[in-house]
Amino acid sequence: MREPTYADVVAASDSIRPYVHRTPVFTSTHFDDLIGAEIFFKAENLQKVGAFKARGATNAVLSLSDADAERGIVTHSSGNHGQAVAYAAGIRSIPAVVVMPHHAPQVKVDAVAGYGAEIVFCEQADREATVRSIQADSGAVIIHPFNDPGVIAGQGTASMELVEQVPGLDAIVAPIGGGGLLSGTSLVGMHHGIDVVGAEPEIVDDAYRSLRDGVRYGATGQLSVGDGLLTGIGALAFAILSSHGRRVLTVTEQEILEAVTVVAARMKLLIEPSAGTAVAAIVRYRLQFAGRRVGIIISGGNVSLDLLAGSGDR
Repeated sequence: MREPTYADVVAASDSIRPYVHRTPVFTSTHFDDLIGAEIFFKAENLQKVGAFKARGATNAVLSLSDADAERGIVTHSSGNHGQAVAYAAGIRSIPAVVVMPHHAPQVKVDAVAGYGAEIVFCEQADREATVRSIQADSGAVIIHPFNDPGVIAGQGTASMELVEQVPGLDAIVAPIGGGGLLSGTSLVGMHHGIDVVGAEPEIVDDAYRSLRDGVRYGATGQLSVGDGLLTGIGALAFAILSSHGRRVLTVTEQEILEAVTVVAARMKLLIEPSAGTAVAAIVRYRLQFAGRRVGIIISGGNVSLDLLAGSGDR
């Protein structure tokens, strides 16, 4: 499987433009003063399906030949990629099956179903095996949530837009689970000479340890409020991020929930905990970002309001 390039990100941008939003960028005096930097929030929570995942899934599905598309598609997801695949399948009027873990938030399960996909539930550790079984039985094409060149290139379009909207960025911070978003962002960062930093819950810190040690570790098997970041780092993402010398910062569960709450209170934006991970990272490690122009990819906004209401008690 070949690694995607910046040229693939440019091609993906052209391909998906009719089907995704060019999301806005917001600023916040509160965070500027707190960090001692200029912070720019790329609001992918306002993207189609409520997350950046619409970019990668749409690019991958549009790239399928007619013959492959007729076979249908299958993927696994805790929610956002599943919604995105279901949305992209609708563009081409083809069937989609989404394998989801039993612990997936109900708001994301409902959304996947709402886009018309068939849902198959399994244990978190059985996601890949369940997808392979469905593929073997049905012949459907697998659209991997992150270990796919087309998906990575599509995810990179968020940062491509950001650098067009905000010239002169010094750094971009984005969450990392499987690494599709961060590796796509890294391709853009390399092209423009911008530092790219990952953010991850410390309870599921496989990407942090993998890039630190130069060894691709598997998922920890733990659960986090950042439910979109539980999968281990993918082979393609690991190769790209390692070759670019990227690093990951980790944050606590409490810091993630506080970030979600502060963004809602100060910026009036509803973001999910996975996205809050990046905000929490710039707050916790503010000295690393002081005096810089920093972009933050707000990866999604599919959050249970019950979780937000209870965050102050944690």
